[in-house]
Amino acid sequence: MLRFIARRLLETIPVLLIIITATFFMIRFVPGGPFTAEKAVTPEILRNLEAHYGLNQPLHRQYLDYLGRLLHGDLGPSFKYPNRTVNEIIADKLPVSLELGALSLLVALGLGLPLGLLAALRRNTWIDYLCSATAMIGLSVPTFVLGPLFVLAAAIHFHWVNASGWYGPLDRVLPCLTLGCVYAAAIARLTRGGMLEVLQQDFIRTARAKGASEARVIFGHALRGGLLPLVSYLGPAIAGILTGSFVIETIFQIPGLGREFVNSAFNRDYTLVLGTVILYATLLIALNLLVDVVQVWLNPRLKFE
Repeated sequence: MLRFIARRLLETIPVLLIIITATFFMIRFVPGGPFTAEKAVTPEILRNLEAHYGLNQPLHRQYLDYLGRLLHGDLGPSFKYPNRTVNEIIADKLPVSLELGALSLLVALGLGLPLGLLAALRRNTWIDYLCSATAMIGLSVPTFVLGPLFVLAAAIHFHWVNASGWYGPLDRVLPCLTLGCVYAAAIARLTRGGMLEVLQQDFIRTARAKGASEARVIFGHALRGGLLPLVSYLGPAIAGILTGSFVIETIFQIPGLGREFVNSAFNRDYTLVLGTVILYATLLIALNLLVDVVQVWLNPRLKFE
């Protein structure tokens, strides 16, 4: 396993380099710059700003300088926040996005797993139809529609929670519920499909023939194999929850990293865009590696190859 992990980590180096290179040159070729929107900036001041941040150098030189700083863990200064570095902004905003993602994942698993299990155990009954229809609705409604609907009902009409902000426990309810419901629908369908496939296997019939209780058959034998499709999905899903927080943080005015990423794109804050892209790419690669390891643990027929 250690050799497998080491090999996969080495393979991520060229992948990250491609992502960094593509992002670096793409944002530089976009019209405008980090200081074009500033008011009352004379050409002399603009040249001084570009010289201070090294933007007056040739593009290939800027790229090499950035890679040199990156090797030392320095993501550079922010162009929008002159007194702060990208490392400081990420360290300040990332915990909020991670909390939002973790709570949303708990909501997704807490809703999706029971719905999928019920649908599989009560196949072709009204329970199955109800759970499948609920999951289909969750897959069909995007977060930027579901979020305002929750705000309209729970915050504006009933006054149960606040419409925006990230101050108290109640402020976590609507954002996490909005983001979690979308992924709960996919989790429910994957759980149902995986469990239906496993419940038809010979070893399940053998366990029942030996007199094993239904709870032992489901949780002791079927669940481990039935969750394999879900485990494969969870790696990209967790990354999707983190990147999906871009929309949620904007709708609910949450001071997380996703909102900063959106603002940095509008402000042409090159270094902050690069820093967030590198961070999310690294998280996605790490999560996919973790999923591969868990899959082998759940399915002994797979090997670390």
